Amino acid sequence: MDTTNNEHIHGGEDYHYIPAFSVASGKGVEIRDDVYAYTSQIVNLVAVGTPGKDSFVLIDAGMPESAGDILEMTRQRFGPHSRPEAILLTHAHFDHVGGLVDLVREWQVPVYAHSEELPFLTGERSYPEPDWSVEGGLLAKMSFAFPNEPLNLGSWVRPLPDDGTVPGLNEFRWLHTPGHAPGHVSFFRERDRLLIAGDAFVTVRQDRLYSVLTQKMEISGPPRYFTTDWAAAKTSVQTLQALKPNCAVTGHGRAVSGDELADGLQALVAHFDEVAVPDYGKYVPGKDGMKH
Repeated sequence: MDTTNNEHIHGGEDYHYIPAFSVASGKGVEIRDDVYAYTSQIVNLVAVGTPGKDSFVLIDAGMPESAGDILEMTRQRFGPHSRPEAILLTHAHFDHVGGLVDLVREWQVPVYAHSEELPFLTGERSYPEPDWSVEGGLLAKMSFAFPNEPLNLGSWVRPLPDDGTVPGLNEFRWLHTPGHAPGHVSFFRERDRLLIAGDAFVTVRQDRLYSVLTQKMEISGPPRYFTTDWAAAKTSVQTLQALKPNCAVTGHGRAVSGDELADGLQALVAHFDEVAVPDYGKYVPGKDGMKH
């Protein structure tokens, strides 16, 4: 890979520090011996690898200007000279790629995402603007300030393999779980039925500021202000529920397992249209949305 391309990679032009926090900010939880979930302000990322070893894989890359905190976390867990084999993305919304450009410059490792996310990572296309008018709480109303322009990672970014295998993680497979983003993916390990769900569903009402601050547990649909295809989002939740995961790490909220996960996912699937799909918003079909 051409390391001279580093000088040409850059973040979105509207990327800026977002002063949003939760009680979990800056903290990590060991989900398995080799799986560590870390909260970057209000979003989770996952480091997979054996503690003390120099090599690992990072899934997602936190909030804007978070690279320093992420580097410190990985050095403490894996060693001062640790470096990932790869960075994997569930999708490319700003809160999942905020530290990505600085991390790539530091580590010089490949970044993998679904092919439908690549235009948002090569400077070709911006995401649809967040819908601040959508039904929801204060955080949804604040979403007009959230970045949506693309990164440009140049030759560092590449598509996930078509066969569902995951670079650097032989036991995992990826599943296309669109709706929240066109190329959203989730990662699943059959051995212990561990699911890394990204924002296909979350465990906190991400549009409500109080819920985000306190991390109040609630298995919910994807964050409303960025979800543009609710039919696909529903199908994706059905796909993940059918896996019967034993433990799930989501992009927002705490990890959940056992009956709490099973019952919560079952209820979300059964009542998705009532509890996940907002009553109005520009991406809501047949309501105040774009598909009357």
